Order: sequence, then structure tokens, then C-alpha cells
Amino acid sequence: MRQIVNTTNGSYDVLQVQEVPDLVPKPHELIIDVKAAGLNFADILARKGQYPDGPSKPCVMGYEVAGVVSSVGDKVEESWLGKEVLAMCRFKGQAEQVCVSEMQVYEKPEKLSFEEAAAIPVNYLTAWVLLVVMGSLQKNESVLIHNVGGGVGIAALDIAKHIGAETYGTASHRKHRFLIERGLEFAIDYRTNDWLDEIMKLTDDRGVDLITDPLGGKEWKRSYKALRATGRLGMFGISTASGGPEAGLKSYWDMLKTVIQMPFYHPLSLLDKNRGVFGVNLGHMWHEPEKAALWTREILKGVDEGWIKPHVDTTFSFEEAGEAHRYIEERKNIGKVILVP
Repeated sequence: MRQIVNTTNGSYDVLQVQEVPDLVPKPHELIIDVKAAGLNFADILARKGQYPDGPSKPCVMGYEVAGVVSSVGDKVEESWLGKEVLAMCRFKGQAEQVCVSEMQVYEKPEKLSFEEAAAIPVNYLTAWVLLVVMGSLQKNESVLIHNVGGGVGIAALDIAKHIGAETYGTASHRKHRFLIERGLEFAIDYRTNDWLDEIMKLTDDRGVDLITDPLGGKEWKRSYKALRATGRLGMFGISTASGGPEAGLKSYWDMLKTVIQMPFYHPLSLLDKNRGVFGVNLGHMWHEPEKAALWTREILKGVDEGWIKPHVDTTFSFEEAGEAHRYIEERKNIGKVILVP
């Protein structure tokens, strides 16, 4: 089989498609022939050596796939064979085959293509935890979704609309028409306006009830300021730290600067302002598979009911992995970018 290998830290040319032996399942595992693999910002940070949770180089990234079960271990029901599925994986998903435990696999809804199914696990689970599990977003509350045009952003928009919340989002102007047609009520162009000033104007200086923020650094301080009483700030990722495509001293300085600018939240301040802050990192949830399974079932129920609609911006072949990374880094995508063998 072929797989996309991060050979070392660096720019797009460190990604190489390499041939390796086919996989063999252990007793409680399944082998999936991958038809589509998700690409996430964590994969880009890992390529540049900025992702603390990433495996040592050389490595194969990829947290999510969709495909067909081709073989199973002797402790797994043979009824899985030939089924179209989607799955979470702890790296190694950007390959023609992936090996996963039975608990990480779900039948693919018939209405979804393989590419759409591969857009479900990371983005929608992250958004579900941010909005429903920890954010406790309620009907008629308000939510500001930073980077609403990205994969997690669109997933959060789907969920917020279903809940019945008022939706605000930051995105470049060229994405506004798509997002408004999808249901976003208030679009803020962060490139030409100060988003904090805009959100306070739009809410008559009240602020919003929930903010989902992958920006990191000083932006987390600004998001905290935009919360109203009982507001919650959900932090995930640190996309402002990525810098340019190259690894190196500038890249590490960008990361260090972002970390230094991150706020510290004192309990007394939270008490006085009646605000809450929390963080979400799916990569640290592997010890809670039962929770992930419960949330995924709710998400797939949303697919069946029609209110969860994963949006795939574009696909790239494995050989075009570098261009796929570049496409996301240049913030060209609206929704998910998918790699296909």
C-alpha cells in the first residue's frame, strides 16, 4: 500500500508518497481500505514540527478516514467485511489502508460520499464538544464562531443552527456569501475590521454567550472580553502560530510568541465576571472511547435527520499532499479539504 510520509520537519517537499507492506489486523482490529482521508490544521503543524502531540519523524499523519472494511481480526464480527465505514484513527490515516479498533469504526450513512464521511470525525466531534458538551449552548443564546469558514467552523454553524442559537462568525469577505446562504446570521470580515469592535457593535456592547476560538495567543484575551455574563470561551488549536510554510527559527519564534501572549485566568476573575473558559483537544481523548462513541452517534443521527451536512471544499490526490497543505495554509478552503488515494 501507499502512504503519505512526513519525512522530516519542513516545507511541502518533505511530504513523500511511499510504498509499504499491506497491513494485517490484530485480533480486535479491522483493516479499512481508505477511499478518503481528512486533512486538518494539526497535520500542517506536525509537518513543521510545531505540533507537540505529533509522532516522531518520519511519520504518517491523519486522524480520520472513510472507506471499506477489507479484513478483520479473529475477535471481530465478520459482518464488518465489505461495509462502507468512517473511522477515527490515532495518526496513520493518510494511507491506502488503516488499522483501527472496532470501537473507532461506524457505518457510513448512505447519503454521504466517502469524501463527505471523512469530513465528519474530527470537525464535527470538535464542534460538538465545544458547543454541546462543554459550551452548553442553548436556544436563543448567541455564539461567535471564529474561522467559521473552516471545517470546524462550518460544523459548529450546523450545530448552532439546530440548537436555535443566534450565530456570528469571523471569516474573510469572499466566504461571506456562502456562509450566509448556509445560515450564518452575522458575518464579520476580520481582515478589514477589528472583529472585537464589530461584535460589540452588533450586540449593543453586551457580548455573546459562547465563543469558539482556535486563534490562540492574544486573541484569547480579546475573545474573553467579548463574553457577556455567564459567557463561555471554548479554546481549541492555535492557528495564529503557524507562520509560513517553512520550519525553522522563524516558525519556532511564531509559536513561542503565541504561547507567551496566551492569557492566564484567575478563579477570582472568573467569579467576579460570571464567565467560564475551557479547552478542547480531541487528541487527548483516546482514553474516553465511550464518550466519543456517544457523541458520534448523535452526530450521525443529525446526518440522517438532515441538519448535519459536511461540506467538502476540494480533494487532492496523495501525490498532491503538499499542495493540499498549501491550500489550507493560504486559507483558501471553505470547509473540508480531503486527500484521496
